This record gives sequence, structure tokens and C-alpha cells, in this order.
Amino acid sequence: MFLPLEHAQLAHSVTQRDRTALFARYSLVGSLAGAIGALAAGAPDVLRDAIGLEIRQALQAAFLLYAALGLVALLLYRRLPSESLDADSVPATPLRKSRTIVLTLAALFSLDAFAGGFVVQSLLALWLFQRFGLSLAAAGAIFFWTGVLTAGSYLIAARISRRIGLVNTMVFTHLPSSLCLVLIPFMPSLWPAIGLLLIRSALSQMDVPTRTSYVMAVVTPGEQAAAASVTAVPRSLAAARRWVEDYL
Repeated sequence: MFLPLEHAQLAHSVTQRDRTALFARYSLVGSLAGAIGALAAGAPDVLRDAIGLEIRQALQAAFLLYAALGLVALLLYRRLPSESLDADSVPATPLRKSRTIVLTLAALFSLDAFAGGFVVQSLLALWLFQRFGLSLAAAGAIFFWTGVLTAGSYLIAARISRRIGLVNTMVFTHLPSSLCLVLIPFMPSLWPAIGLLLIRSALSQMDVPTRTSYVMAVVTPGEQAAAASVTAVPRSLAAARRWVEDYL
């Protein structure tokens, strides 16, 4: 719910030239935090071996930590100004002039999100465990480095987009990343599979800052919040689909 509002607020705070770079830094912070979280997934095993804590107790402590971090996020949000500091800011309006292009983009993003929903991190970790006997700590370390590569790719995407454009950056990084993903199940051993996974991670998310910047660029300033909300729906549906898959 908060992401579309953040995107619109960020888009209003910079010039068009700096917008993609700003969204790249925004995505960088989130990805690095996610990478650290993936590395922390091995903490229950470490606590069990180090101090003899039962795995159930360690997992319960992880859930409590997650709740505490949520409260910290709430406090940080409360420190933000309730209104834009820009006196010339345009009030938010529903989609009107940009309605057709936003709905078209939402349909395209839906297709991308549907395909991405087949490869969720939890299922990938399970596959690595069943195929190569990877431990929880080792899987966490691998996903940490994939997260780091993804974070670095945001900054590179901003530079590439200045040379070849936002749309070309989205398209020409998705194609090789998809090819790497297709080849992973055919790898005979762990290290080639990890190598392809790392290459994919360095390419597959370059469309995140460029996609957000593009949506903000093709709509009027007043429609940016509404456009961000509509185009975020496919991502939310993909997340819901992943929860169902994990449950089943």
C-alpha cells in the first residue's frame, strides 16, 4: 500500500534527469536490506550450534525480531512530513489523460509478474536443498550475494538507461537473465548453477528503477500516485500467488 505513495513522493522531489538515479538508490537500499535478511536466515542454525538453542525457539525469536522491525518502520514513517514541502506540488488526481497507457502498462506488468511468480525464492531454496543438499545457512549466503548483485545492478541500470533509454534497458536486460534461469535446471553440479543464478540476479531486476521511472515519466504529475497504485497491482497479485504456492 505504501509503495505507490512513496514512488509518487520521490518523483516529485527530483528533476526528470535525476529521477531514475533516485529510484535506483531507493531500490538499492531495499535490496541490500533484503540481502542482509537472507543472510540472517542462517541465524537459527548458528544459534543452535553456538549456544544449544532449539531450532523452534530460534525461529520464534526471528518472528519477534520481525515484529520489532515493523514497529521501527512505523516510527520512521511518523517522522516524515504529512504534506509535500514543495509549494508548487500538484494535488493528486485520478487517472484521466494517462488512463489508457497506464492500463496497458499494468497488463504488461501483470504478464511479467505472473511469469516471475513461478520462480520464488523459497521454492528455489527448496530445489537447491533437494538437488544439491544445500544447508539453510549456505542457501542464506547464496541469496545474500544474489541480493548484493541485484542491489548493485540498480545503479548500473540508471547509467545504462541514460545511454539506451528506459524501455531498452528493461528489455535487453530481461532477455539474458531469463536465458540464465532456463539453463539453471540443466546444470550438472552446484557451482555452475550458482554461477548462472548470480548472473541472473545481476540482470533480472534492472527493470525495477527504470520501470518505476518510466511510469512516473509518462503520466501527468497529479496522476503519478494513481498510476503507481494501478501498476503496483500486478506485483501484489504475484505476491499473493506466491503465498498460495508456499502454503500448498
